[in-house]
Amino acid sequence: MITLQLLNGLVYGSLLIIMASGLVLIYGLRRVVNFAHGSLYMLGAYIGYSVSAYTNSQWLALLVVCFLMAIIGYLLDKFCFKILQDRDPIATVLVTYGLLLVFEDIVQTIWGKANYSLDAPEILRGSIELSGMPFPIYRLSIIIVGVLVTACLFLWLNKTRIGLFVRAASTDPLTTATQGVNTDWVSGSVVAIGAALAGIAGVVAAPFLSLAPTMGSDILVDSFVVVVIGGLGSFGGAFAAAMIVGQLQTFGAVYAQDVASLLPFLLMLVVLIWKPSGIAGSRV
Repeated sequence: MITLQLLNGLVYGSLLIIMASGLVLIYGLRRVVNFAHGSLYMLGAYIGYSVSAYTNSQWLALLVVCFLMAIIGYLLDKFCFKILQDRDPIATVLVTYGLLLVFEDIVQTIWGKANYSLDAPEILRGSIELSGMPFPIYRLSIIIVGVLVTACLFLWLNKTRIGLFVRAASTDPLTTATQGVNTDWVSGSVVAIGAALAGIAGVVAAPFLSLAPTMGSDILVDSFVVVVIGGLGSFGGAFAAAMIVGQLQTFGAVYAQDVASLLPFLLMLVVLIWKPSGIAGSRV
């Protein structure tokens, strides 16, 4: 039983790290606290549902969502985040939260308020036996996706030339620009990747979480808790925090249902008192 709960915690933690990675990347480059990130997750899930229903291919839906959300992310950066970069944080919060509400209204206008569900790819259906109990193969695949996303981002940030530009621009954008790096292009590309990750998370979550216009707000709270605990702008810290929060949510739902929703906030409170900059500080 405990083994299955640990795996369920890893499943939710993997979903959170995909979401939180986008938040970390966007904040690291633009210094924008993006409350609209949850709506990108929701929009990705709904677009994936429609593409899958039309083409009967969940894999194609994932590719289409990744492409479309990257375009939306780039446009958001060009016409919103770039302008908000040096503005008052309160203005940033109000604008991005407004975008969240706008996207929710768009989803309700197109798809309505009814809940939908997306079938898992046929190859990932069924279950395997773990500790004498069945565990869905699809949930194991979510853990694998989380690991792959984490590994790819780590290698991209630390082993590629563009990753070097991203880390440099997140630390000192002015000096990086004077060295000939097009920081606006780098930032736009990073926001596009962050939006694509949110869309991927939405498609990945759709087969085991029902689609609803409020689904973006639900996961956004936990994602921000992960980012704050890990350290604003810290990718490594976000990964550690996502795994911890995933376990807290899972075990809390089973053994402490009355306070399960409070546990991540209590952890965040303890971490901020102990280390206000988060587990790993503020480095990408």
